[in-house]
Amino acid sequence: MKFSRRSFLCCTGSILGSGILGSFSFEFRKKRDSVSNQIVTVGAHPWIYAAQLPGYDITPVLETIFQDMKHAHFDGIELMHHPLMDSRQVNLLKDLIDKYGLPVMGTSYGANMWDRAQHSSILKDVRIILDNLALVSGRTMGISVGNAESIKTGDQLDAQAELLVEIRKMARDRNIEINLHNHTYEVENEMHDLRGTLRRIPDIFLGPDINWLSRGGVDPVRFIIEFGKQIVFMHLRDEDQNGKWSESLGEGNTDFNAVAKALRKIDFQGDLVVELAHESGFKPTRPIRESLSMSREYVKKVMGY
Repeated sequence: MKFSRRSFLCCTGSILGSGILGSFSFEFRKKRDSVSNQIVTVGAHPWIYAAQLPGYDITPVLETIFQDMKHAHFDGIELMHHPLMDSRQVNLLKDLIDKYGLPVMGTSYGANMWDRAQHSSILKDVRIILDNLALVSGRTMGISVGNAESIKTGDQLDAQAELLVEIRKMARDRNIEINLHNHTYEVENEMHDLRGTLRRIPDIFLGPDINWLSRGGVDPVRFIIEFGKQIVFMHLRDEDQNGKWSESLGEGNTDFNAVAKALRKIDFQGDLVVELAHESGFKPTRPIRESLSMSREYVKKVMGY
């Protein structure tokens, strides 16, 4: 069914009026912030491994990922969706969770949600992913809505909002919460894409990536302050003064101290996830697990989590 803008506003207005915004509780809370005594989970995302693999499918290296992230003392793992598309991987994931004592926090997922022609196939995939994510006690899905390669029209924004509403209901039926995870395309052009979604679903949770915000021309600190009540998740990545990704957090030019201060100002009690990345052609100077360890220690030392 196609929703009008008025339908969206009526629907989300009812949700806001019922007090759901901010009330969906996350049970996985392990670390208390050393400065403010807030509870924050610090995890890691496996993009650094996926970038080297065909189709970005991390399934063949799942145990290595668990080993390395356990070595780096993370609280949990945010998966990529590929292993969750195959029910045969559920038992493997359960075994790895038990073996390494490292929970699956959730998964990232992206699709062209602005294209109604793809909605049926997207929903089919999402249902499988959410079912399997629930089986491994995951509780969050970070969603990217897809790049239309041009500024999205009102109809395209309506389409992606329609689908997000359906996915959110499907996720909450499984005790999973979604958040909007941005790349640059959502926040370029004065945040046309993101603000377009928020006009249609004012109460949707956000999971910004501070590096993509910067690359999209948005100040991460100002973003955190503006949207603080809706931010439940955040990706952390660093880059050098020359604009290229650094090998680990703390080796670049990002002001994580200012980010931490902004998070405390909004009383952040969500998930922080380190997502390392290498530029094309970059030759690592150390094993990934050591860069992960350095990044985890940096978050603890500089940000206090």
